[in-house]
Amino acid sequence: MKARILLAAAVALMTSHAVQAAPLESISSTTSYHPVTVDGIRIFYREAGPKDAPTIVLLHGFPSSSREFDPLIPLLAAHYHLIAPDFPGFGQSDAPSPTAYTYTFDHLARTTSELLDQIGVSRYSLYLHDYGGPVGFRIMVAHPERVQTLVIQNANAYREGLGVKWTGIAQYWADPKAHPEVLDTFISFAATEQRHTAGTLHPERYDPDTWTDEYAHLSQSGQREIQGALLYDYRTNVASYPAWQAWLREHKPPTLVVWGKNDPSFIAPGAEAYGRDLPRAEIHLLDAGHFAFDEQVDEIAGLMLDFLKKTATDRSPDAAASFVLP
Repeated sequence: MKARILLAAAVALMTSHAVQAAPLESISSTTSYHPVTVDGIRIFYREAGPKDAPTIVLLHGFPSSSREFDPLIPLLAAHYHLIAPDFPGFGQSDAPSPTAYTYTFDHLARTTSELLDQIGVSRYSLYLHDYGGPVGFRIMVAHPERVQTLVIQNANAYREGLGVKWTGIAQYWADPKAHPEVLDTFISFAATEQRHTAGTLHPERYDPDTWTDEYAHLSQSGQREIQGALLYDYRTNVASYPAWQAWLREHKPPTLVVWGKNDPSFIAPGAEAYGRDLPRAEIHLLDAGHFAFDEQVDEIAGLMLDFLKKTATDRSPDAAASFVLP
């Protein structure tokens, strides 16, 4: 009898591992690439999946572009319509000089919202990463009726989520001309690499083309002025944290937090803090860094597919109360 119990347990364990190891469904054949004129400039976006499916808008971080979602998009495209834009100054979108386009997060959000209007996307879930956080929060505040669910990945909205480097950046906010070394460090090759590799135990899993390409972009003419303007404007995001937190408490969007816990910039307490204002949120701390899908894309996609399936039956503002994992 004891042997049968042990055998049954072993079979169950093996079955569990087999299920977990099963590859996720993936489809890349629907991905297309589009330039559109928005706000007087050329804005580029990736699109994938069936257009009649629920839409997820993927908002990228610094210093990347919609390209950062290339590993994730095929894992979602069989079931969801995906839109991933490049912000002005990033990726394949135009990068006009700051004299021609005002580089603030308010302006990036307006341009991104106008893009969604122009291509007919009026209801969506938002995936927020890094700079995509302040862009997405501004869109949410302006159009709460459009937001169905949130997926938050190392996109900070709480002071306790700011790592030690932000102490130096605060000096830049106080007097940018007196602290050019802060911007120098922020856009340096070393910092660009470390945004991907810092904290990982598996550097061999990271493609160096990601940070060399990002650094090549940051090295282009005019990028120092563009990124300096956005870094300086980032102070408005920190000032907006209380308003964004109040918005979350009021609207209670169903929320999944998937956070690279080894990120030295936006540290793990920033993920856990979402639980204060969204006590029904699912919060997962992953063994990964700032670009968590560099190392944990299968885990993130699996969590998203489970979460979005659970929330699909009720997308009202109070939906989160119905979708809590034990």
